[in-house]
Amino acid sequence: MSPFEQLHPALQYHIVNSLGWASLRPLQENSIPPLLAGEHALLIAPTAGGKTEAAFFPLLSRMLGDEWTGLSVLYICPLRALLNNLHHRLEQYCGFVGRRVGLWHGDTRPSDRTRILEDPPDVLLITPESLEVILILRRQHHERLFKRLRAVIIDEIHAFAGDDRGWHLLAVLERIGRFAGRDVQRIGLSATVGDPASLLRWLAGSSPGKGTVISPPAEDDTPVDVTLDFVGSIHNAALVISKLHRGEKRLVFCDSRDRVEQLAAELINREVETYVSHGSLGREERHRAEAAFAEAQGCVIVATSTLELGIDVGDLDRVLQIDCPGTVASFLQRLGRTGRRPGSRRNCLFLATSESGLIQAAGLLELWGRDFVEPVSPPVTPYHILAQQIMALALQEGGLGKAAVWEWLGGMPGFAAMPAEHRAATLQHMLEARLLSAEDGLLWLGARGEESFGRRSFMQLFAVFSSPPLVSVRYGQKMLGAVDVATFAMRHDEVPILLLAGRSWVVTHIDWDDRIATVEPAPEGGRSRWMSSGQPLQYPFCQAIKRVLAGQDPKRGHLSRRAQERLAVVRKEYGWLREGRTALVRDGRGRLHWWTFAGLCANAALGAALGRRALAVGRADNFRIPIESDDSDAAVGSIAAMLAACESEELRSPVQEKSIDDLKFSACLPRSLAIQMLEERLTDRLGISAVLGEEVDRVVETGCGSR
Repeated sequence: MSPFEQLHPALQYHIVNSLGWASLRPLQENSIPPLLAGEHALLIAPTAGGKTEAAFFPLLSRMLGDEWTGLSVLYICPLRALLNNLHHRLEQYCGFVGRRVGLWHGDTRPSDRTRILEDPPDVLLITPESLEVILILRRQHHERLFKRLRAVIIDEIHAFAGDDRGWHLLAVLERIGRFAGRDVQRIGLSATVGDPASLLRWLAGSSPGKGTVISPPAEDDTPVDVTLDFVGSIHNAALVISKLHRGEKRLVFCDSRDRVEQLAAELINREVETYVSHGSLGREERHRAEAAFAEAQGCVIVATSTLELGIDVGDLDRVLQIDCPGTVASFLQRLGRTGRRPGSRRNCLFLATSESGLIQAAGLLELWGRDFVEPVSPPVTPYHILAQQIMALALQEGGLGKAAVWEWLGGMPGFAAMPAEHRAATLQHMLEARLLSAEDGLLWLGARGEESFGRRSFMQLFAVFSSPPLVSVRYGQKMLGAVDVATFAMRHDEVPILLLAGRSWVVTHIDWDDRIATVEPAPEGGRSRWMSSGQPLQYPFCQAIKRVLAGQDPKRGHLSRRAQERLAVVRKEYGWLREGRTALVRDGRGRLHWWTFAGLCANAALGAALGRRALAVGRADNFRIPIESDDSDAAVGSIAAMLAACESEELRSPVQEKSIDDLKFSACLPRSLAIQMLEERLTDRLGISAVLGEEVDRVVETGCGSR
């Protein structure tokens, strides 16, 4: 019997006759046996690779064959727009066989929510935050709602697993599983990831059930059209976009909301039909933009990463990227938005607005040419998520005993990996800070907890993040953009220098409460312009940039003449680079720099270790550690001694104590534990270990850094 023939006959009929499908894709065929058997699974395929049907058809078949009733399947997505996009498709599939689908997120009307609670659908499309809403506020409903749950589908699972929102999701699923009274099947959907087996183990949580990764070879080896061009500014990028590929639907990705709005304004001034997508849009504007994405033709859609995920943007022709995304995985997601029509190609045009954007894009293409994709790494020790879950449980249960906390949450891997003394310290701190109270042996929200996170302020408790972990950068009244909070979290006396809007800026003040950095223009000279990037990069990415600077061209993708010419100019400064070696370099102004190409997080830890050995160092960046000494022999000796003495586990990136306030629920933690957690999260063990294993070259003099 073929996999297709294992599906319920009614579903087979509608796949062939109602949908008109002559066959299933390999991913869909391969998914049927393990999903029908109830196994956990991670389904991997490019965007528009049929992952939704691969997961949903076997569950719909089980729903019919095993006569599931009530709410039996949760379909969880990271974005409302993705849920909206999927709703109509899943309604159609369920409608074929007399089953119903519900939709619940922040925009869902109260009347629709009431109807779902009173008469649960068979399938519910929902976000993790809305699940938390149901658990906390709907105690009279949630036991009945979830008791028949059989399976959970998590779409775009990589978008959850890489940050604290993923730990929150796993904890919520642990709580829901107790209401179901059974081992709920978990199915994750993702595009290409670097370590799928680890991601599957993360997905399974505390479940002992069998799991499998389903990732058939790509169906299509059609060449892709990827080009890197250097345009020098947002103004020039808008000019190129307005003249290129007219009449086609183009999706342009930018790295921040400010850049999205700036580019959109430039395009509108050139009378280009333009729409925007980012997290600050209101409900009506989001719906208008989503409708335009599906229906408009010959337009430009300018977006942050919100459209990187699997939202259908209709008949898309082109993807353009302003400068560079932070990972190969992100690039592959964006590339996968194109090439969906028969005879079309996947394509992406990089428009570098600065030397930084050019070099990083070339490094990303170099990694892509090696078939490298970053593994998804959940952040370590989520103590603040544990605190959030304890408070949520207290509200959910109307008070609970201390032992019951661990019965509900102890199996979640992120919590299970914590030392018992740290879990106990978190709970004790919450009691002492009056965030929790213990009355008659039961935990409940204390006076401070009720004020901050209780029913009067319950919205603060639903979401792990109240806003993205970014710091806005302002010069006078002008907002230049935003950079990762990790850029400022590293502790050092020297003020950081950032590259934004095509020039370097000195940070003069950081307002941690409002997350705003005030800057002034940096003095000309003294730093290579592209090196002052404000975004932390990881070791593999920095090593790819090193190879590009040393003369290695990407094996895939095409560099325009302008990109080649500008890259050649930059490369002239880095003829001293050697594979597998770091270098101590004296720049044109007599200053020493230890060039590691290890990434900001690794370099911060290495710089701190040097400082503990009485070698004065400046503020590290992604590529180098400034040495505040004229004596190169002494510097080499200090570095060699540090390399010989240190083990990577001893090194940790120091952080600004004030930066822990960026973690929501950090007030629920002992200060020392919060700092330790953030230090561990900002420490790149891979980069540190690699540098500890490399020898140091010494270059007496170079012009590098004098520009």
